Amino acid sequence: MSRHECNARSGASRTSLYDDITNKIIAELEAGRVPWVQPWGTAAAKAPLAMPANAATGRQYSGINVLILWGAVIEHGFPVQSWLTFRQALSLGGHVRKGERGTTVVYADRFIPDEERRRAQEAGEEAQAIPFLKRFTVFNIAQCEDLPDDLAVAPPAPKPGMIEPRVEALIKATGIDFRIGGNRAFYMPAADYVQVPPPQAYFETINWHRTALHELGHATGHASRLGRDLAGSFGSKKYAFEELVAEMNAAFCCASLGIVPTVRHADYIGSWLDALHEDNRAIVRAASQASKAADWLLAFLPEAVTGSETANDRRAA
Repeated sequence: MSRHECNARSGASRTSLYDDITNKIIAELEAGRVPWVQPWGTAAAKAPLAMPANAATGRQYSGINVLILWGAVIEHGFPVQSWLTFRQALSLGGHVRKGERGTTVVYADRFIPDEERRRAQEAGEEAQAIPFLKRFTVFNIAQCEDLPDDLAVAPPAPKPGMIEPRVEALIKATGIDFRIGGNRAFYMPAADYVQVPPPQAYFETINWHRTALHELGHATGHASRLGRDLAGSFGSKKYAFEELVAEMNAAFCCASLGIVPTVRHADYIGSWLDALHEDNRAIVRAASQASKAADWLLAFLPEAVTGSETANDRRAA
């Protein structure tokens, strides 16, 4: 097989992986389910609310892998949010139970094709790397045997009284201009401030926290922070993409803080579907940006609130 044929086959495989992920998310949205808002605490979910993490390293997964692993926990009724590769299970003295099927997650990387490298050398330019996804397989620790006992212990549920103070502390620590008042929630990029109605304006107060984190997610895109494109007008593809980022950021933050809100912005599902149908990489890119936004926000949690946890502890496995 020629190098050109190998590159073509590799490109087709990468496209297929983006298609596989996007089609699964589209199917969930078309069924009326929002895959980053899972039914924690209901009969459909046995696992506690948490971000999925690698049981061997302790690092949390990020981006599209959060959605993939949350989906697997719900689909298979796993009791925990902890995952291992086949080799990691062996290294811990255990093993994957015979007959168990793993969950495919992805790793983002970049490479420079030989043709691009030669072109750049001839033109005296910097070679352009092409982003791609690699597949690898993980298993929930409930699919494993003979692991150390402490790996199978589910984390305790957060105390109800701790939820609102944690969000309040986070808002203050970010330094973002956060205003409470009015009758609608929004982020104003030009003036760089967030405004959210008071908690008593919400039928369920818990949803105020999700709304606040959603709007703070938009604020992370400001040029002085993560620098996302916030220029999309209402109804545009750019607007739908940024809403995806902010909504998943809120879901990731809520999971990290132990907040269980109801679905928000269900009316945006149609625009999300349009964006996903048009670009099979949109959901992967949006989930990646959402993880970066959540990491940026959660890094501001005061140490007294988070204990010894640091931003590095929240990076993807």
